[in-house]
Amino acid sequence: MDINNYSNKIFNIKSETEFNECAIDVFKFQYKFCELYHKFVDGIGVNPDNVKDYFSVPFLPIDFFKTNKIISSLDNHEIVFESSGSTSDVKSKHYVTDARLYTKSLTETFNLFFKNFNNNKLFCLVPSLVEKPSSSLAFMCNKLIEINKNVESGFYLNNTEKLKQNILDCERKKQKYILFGLSFEILNFSKKYRINIKNGVVIETGGTKKNQVRMIREELHSLIKKNFQLKDVVSEYGMAELLSQSYCFDGELFCSPPWKKILIRDKRNPLNIKRGPSRGCINIIDLSNINSCSFIATNDLGYKKDDKFCVTGRVLNTSQRGCNLLTQ
Repeated sequence: MDINNYSNKIFNIKSETEFNECAIDVFKFQYKFCELYHKFVDGIGVNPDNVKDYFSVPFLPIDFFKTNKIISSLDNHEIVFESSGSTSDVKSKHYVTDARLYTKSLTETFNLFFKNFNNNKLFCLVPSLVEKPSSSLAFMCNKLIEINKNVESGFYLNNTEKLKQNILDCERKKQKYILFGLSFEILNFSKKYRINIKNGVVIETGGTKKNQVRMIREELHSLIKKNFQLKDVVSEYGMAELLSQSYCFDGELFCSPPWKKILIRDKRNPLNIKRGPSRGCINIIDLSNINSCSFIATNDLGYKKDDKFCVTGRVLNTSQRGCNLLTQ
């Protein structure tokens, strides 16, 4: 498979047929070149010749990223992204052989969901890439800041007073901006400064646990909206094991870019993929994960409505996930 042609193809998917063709192509490629995935597919008794559509592709349990180097390439990795986890968890590692794929995926996704992005200033309440070089979130923000090119766009986790002044300046001048950050950092910032946000978009990165404090997303959003006198808060759904993100604008359902799909598996039979509206465990197809594994069975619970999905919790006895743990 020509990786360059394939990567161009996935970012121009326009139909279900095109998605399915790309999914089958990358399945065959990863079955051939990823030793662990090859063993897994054989181990569960799936004949790759019988895989004709993406519903029948085997999904690799996400916990394998904690114990194995999952890579579908002969090239050396350029960067290793680690999951945030907690101090007691074994962290997942995602070996990325071509960081350009992540850059392409995150920029295409951001431009898809946040139109005229470069007309907004970008204020990030996350650790910088210098502080967290193995963080996919820090990498993402760093790239978006570079592309944005506004002199005031940047990392503000350690300079919230300056961030407050920049936001007030934007509000005074009626300039558009995006406040993007770790869930609890945005909440703490909103409590401390209580700015009336009219011209900005607030995006929190998901995860509702920090220092053993848990909070449901509805409560988190309610407090942020009250403190900012804001109508809506946007949520991001992403993880170190993926190169593509999803975004929620209505407080319930996440939307994904055309090269990413969510499927629901039966909680009692992980090989049973449900079709149509359904509830269960979340499986993800991320076609931009070309050089690792594009088919991942996560430990998240949720349901689907058409092409959108909602995350409702975690499978019992699995570790907590959430980008806001980066600050621990």
